[in-house]
Amino acid sequence: MSRAVRFDRYGPVEVLQVAEVEPPTPAAGEVLVEVVSAGINPGEIAIREGLLHAQWPARFPSGQGSDFAGRVVEVGAGVEGVAVDDEVLGFTDNRASQADLVVAAAGHITGKPDSVGWDQAGALKIAGTTAYAAVRVVAPQLGETVVVSGAAGGVGTLAVQLARRTGANVIGIAGASNSDWLRSIGVEPVTYGDGLAERLRAVAPQGIDAFIDTFGGGYVDLAVEAGVAPDRVETIIDFAAAERLGAQAVGGAEASTAAVLAELAGLLAAGELTVPIAATYPLDKVREAYTELAKRHTRGKIVLRIR
Repeated sequence: MSRAVRFDRYGPVEVLQVAEVEPPTPAAGEVLVEVVSAGINPGEIAIREGLLHAQWPARFPSGQGSDFAGRVVEVGAGVEGVAVDDEVLGFTDNRASQADLVVAAAGHITGKPDSVGWDQAGALKIAGTTAYAAVRVVAPQLGETVVVSGAAGGVGTLAVQLARRTGANVIGIAGASNSDWLRSIGVEPVTYGDGLAERLRAVAPQGIDAFIDTFGGGYVDLAVEAGVAPDRVETIIDFAAAERLGAQAVGGAEASTAAVLAELAGLLAAGELTVPIAATYPLDKVREAYTELAKRHTRGKIVLRIR
């Protein structure tokens, strides 16, 4: 038997449990991975609470989790270029990564560079590909000004770094406690709250060229009111505002490939990108991990360390 996070009905964090389950078996084209670390993500909260039932209904009992890092323990028929004991990172589309063992399509994994830590590797996929897609869709150019809301969150911390790599001037909206960290990576911090529009005008008197919203709660409206063209405003959360104003709402699915994941892992290995880890929890503390995530005040990612 092996352990896996399960919930058998929609509801609050208390519906989560760590259950004993039969170990999964890889089919043709799949690999079985012994999970070392697995990221947790806000979208999983919405799914668990039933808020996304129309788009992504759960089948009970449901597993949970997409991104992971670990060691290959079994290879299915027809898989080439992957061997037992390979250290990999990747993702599953079956809500199953928060477990001792996960089956993933061979095309959904890539090698973990030796210099990349397990926690960063396990937390990379969802936040990394979402940030990658967001930056790509607003297409910052050298010398332009890009604003990122939620700049200290899981996606935001990566979006500001990827935007900065384009040569753009990047402004990060976050709490004051994150200002020093943002400055350390070349991002101009601006605190959220009352008077934000005025503070943005003060630090970007020439105007804002593109805006990435990772937080919701009115930032799409703020961006358009500030003069940003709607097609250069991307939100990963406020879909209603995007539809109303004609903004972008691409999401990470546009970049959910092993090739993008390998590119991001390579940047980590080269020291050109970092995934800040706010906290790690053991698998049996999954409820505590999601309780912390729901507060929306952590810098970077929260990770489940399986082993």
